[in-house]
Amino acid sequence: MAKQKQEPSKKAAKNHDAPEGDDIVVQLIALMDACPTAESLNDRVITPFSVALEKVCLARGYLMNIYGDGSNIVISNPEDSETIYHLIDEYLDRQEPS
Repeated sequence: MAKQKQEPSKKAAKNHDAPEGDDIVVQLIALMDACPTAESLNDRVITPFSVALEKVCLARGYLMNIYGDGSNIVISNPEDSETIYHLIDEYLDRQEPS
């Protein structure tokens, strides 16, 4: 992840549209907002969340692909991870307008 300095807003958790009663979304937004850089966001939130997904997937014997409107998460085996990274990177490079 690229390093990027960004000041967190003090009321970010309240400014996002979390479903009412969805405490985990509010907690995640607060945790993410407290990270001043992309690197700290990766270390403190994204990587631990990914590890949790990986452990659940592994315990259940399946791979997980999450396709969203704004992002995708791909979980694979360690042998394929670098190849998948390069495929996605090349694809994204082709999508950028010239």
